[in-house]
Amino acid sequence: MLTIGIKGRQSVVTTEENSAKTLGSGTLEVFATPAMVALMELTAQTSVAPYLDDGDGTVGIKVDITHDAPTPLGMTVSCESELIEVDGRRLVFSVVAYDEKGRIGGGCHERFIINNEKFQAKANRKSE
Repeated sequence: MLTIGIKGRQSVVTTEENSAKTLGSGTLEVFATPAMVALMELTAQTSVAPYLDDGDGTVGIKVDITHDAPTPLGMTVSCESELIEVDGRRLVFSVVAYDEKGRIGGGCHERFIINNEKFQAKANRKSE
């Protein structure tokens, strides 16, 4: 049962692969904003996955975050999510990211509950 207050936590080490320079979001060797957003989505998604019906999943539909501080390569970035609203199939999460020195970003992320098979079939029809 999906209830407000479900929490999640995920961590990643910053590397060249998730740097702004490699991902094309900048020219520096720091943790990229797209990598932070991906970590936030992963954290939210995995936190609610055990509570979904078989065959269901979630897809991200909205991200409203700030990236407030840089993280150099080699540090660990952790994200914490909390489910703060359930509106039918729409889920709203508070997300916050930290490195070893403190908060680096945060905001709000929305996901939508979908049936995985139906959603994939709909996407596949676009290539027909």
